[in-house]
Amino acid sequence: MLRLSLSTTYLLLLSWVHVVPGHTTTPQLSVLYSTQWGDWGVTEMCPVGSYADGFSIKVEAQQGSGDDTAVNGIRLHCFDPSSKQRTTVQSSVGSWGDWTAVKSCETGYLASFMLRVESAQGQGDDTSVNNIKFICSGTGAQLEGDGLQWGEWGHWSRKCPRGAICGLRTRVEEPQGWGDDTALNDVQFFCCK
Repeated sequence: MLRLSLSTTYLLLLSWVHVVPGHTTTPQLSVLYSTQWGDWGVTEMCPVGSYADGFSIKVEAQQGSGDDTAVNGIRLHCFDPSSKQRTTVQSSVGSWGDWTAVKSCETGYLASFMLRVESAQGQGDDTSVNNIKFICSGTGAQLEGDGLQWGEWGHWSRKCPRGAICGLRTRVEEPQGWGDDTALNDVQFFCCK
């Protein structure tokens, strides 16, 4: 039986092609290093002709002895190079925290990503996704979110084969009442050419 180490599970999947009305076929970028609590939200796409050149995250600060959730949501900041119009899209978002400042590529667009994830803590406080990084297509510059420090960074996803990131879908756990909340557990990005 083949046994894979935790570091091996960080590998990216370019798993299938997602068809979105008005957009050319959009390969899906995802990583295996995530957690599985919650439900997938709807896919949200930048307007046709737009690509994500920046992002922001919704982060709950450390709660001390309280229940931590870390990253609760991700926004893509889209830019249309023809019309110079800017828009923002987001999928499902958790209930806690505040939106951080926008991080943007100086040139190019978001093309690849990596998650910082805290694995399941058993009876401890689970947080799941703690931060995210992106690579810009223009210069290869890395943009790191203003998330928290729990967990480990996975590996980089593949880069969009052509074009850039233009949409997303997030997996968010609903509030658990008196139970342990995690909020954002996973994300998939879509590429447009």
